[in-house]
Amino acid sequence: MRITGLAKKMKAEGKDIVSLSAGEPDFPTPLFVSQAGIEAIDSGFTRYTANSGIAELKSAVIAKLKRDNQLDYTPDEVIVSNGGKQTLINAILALCQEGDEVIIPAPYWVSFPEMVRLAGASPVTVPTSIENGYKMTPEDLENAITDKTKLFILNSPSNPSGAVYNEQEVTALMQVLEGRGIFVISDEMYDKIVYGDVKPYSPARIEAMRDWVLVSNGVSKTYAMTGWRIGYLAGPKWIIKACDKIQSQTTSNPNSIAQKAAAAALNGDQQVVEDRRLEFEKRRDYMYKALNEIPGITASLPEGAFYIFPSVKGVLGKTFNGRYLANSSDVAEYLLLDHYVATVPGDAFGAPENLRLSYAASISELEEAVRRIRKAFE
Repeated sequence: MRITGLAKKMKAEGKDIVSLSAGEPDFPTPLFVSQAGIEAIDSGFTRYTANSGIAELKSAVIAKLKRDNQLDYTPDEVIVSNGGKQTLINAILALCQEGDEVIIPAPYWVSFPEMVRLAGASPVTVPTSIENGYKMTPEDLENAITDKTKLFILNSPSNPSGAVYNEQEVTALMQVLEGRGIFVISDEMYDKIVYGDVKPYSPARIEAMRDWVLVSNGVSKTYAMTGWRIGYLAGPKWIIKACDKIQSQTTSNPNSIAQKAAAAALNGDQQVVEDRRLEFEKRRDYMYKALNEIPGITASLPEGAFYIFPSVKGVLGKTFNGRYLANSSDVAEYLLLDHYVATVPGDAFGAPENLRLSYAASISELEEAVRRIRKAFE
């Protein structure tokens, strides 16, 4: 957060900062989606709605989960919230309490451990490596389980690594958990932004785990709707009911206008999603090749999302331009202060030898950023 704040300050001062720190698409919300929001305002759809979301949007969510993920849910197994972040904290608060442990593969999305702590539980982070594509193995999972384990959080496609677990990998992980009374939150926010022949696989598709899995998703990344704040959670009826109670006492219903726009996004023409996915894929391919040509930097090929998570281990312990680089925070600060490139240090993601670079930027911006990074480590 300090690096991000510093980058904003420098940009406000007129510095020519190339930012690769964005956690959101650089595309606008599709016009037909925005139009649905405008129509909601014009028609006076601006009052409270049902706490767990309007029927129209729940139906759209159910149809999406059936169409894209081969999952079947009923309206009372779905809740709509103020962004994916709220779906996750609702679920964690509903399931966890003091004394519980929650297993989280690292690198992880920055909020996962803090949400667990907010519920009074303890995060158990399990490191992965570039050699195995930043994916947890069944052996890793088995070794992390104790008699206090309540929950396992799986994020696929992953923020920050771009790793995607396939059917075989997900099935192997779920076999470790089957019959042990451990819940799973499957964060699938980037499920429509995957590349090549890669296909995400939801653990909720495994019949033996169906009553133990909660699927979290939203419209923020797929439809460039980060500011609209609509997420949704699907899972066992009793857990969704508990989440509904928590939400009713914290925020109440999600924004009424945004709900109408989200329904339009899910029900509308999906070609815009594919067009943007293809553009992200071009950018990913460029960044993967370009970064791996820089001495000291090693990147794995992201299978999804719009981040690349290179290891900067090869430049750690060295001095550049009078700056000693001990960890990724030092690297991020050096790139920002001396070369005007904004990145996110891996420390926050549980990976102190990595940087998160977003390719939610134009090819020309990415080329300039790579040029500056290459110069930084000459």
